Amino acid sequence: MLGMNDEEIGLDVNAINGRLGELRQEHRDLDDAIQALSGGGTFNHLQLQRLKKRKLQIKDQIAKLENLLVPDIIA
Repeated sequence: MLGMNDEEIGLDVNAINGRLGELRQEHRDLDDAIQALSGGGTFNHLQLQRLKKRKLQIKDQIAKLENLLVPDIIA
């Protein structure tokens, strides 16, 4: 974040935190949908597979954003 002032950095952090909240909610919603779909007697395996894949993609996005919030530490 070179060349950015404190205010711009704060806006980025707020934007990242906001997006993290959205992704975490979507991840929980997908988890609930997967459980509901799996809990029924018969279910669409393709739909279940797509939901799980989307859930993993969101988990990866969350990890990337969380890494942006952690300052680099030079050892």
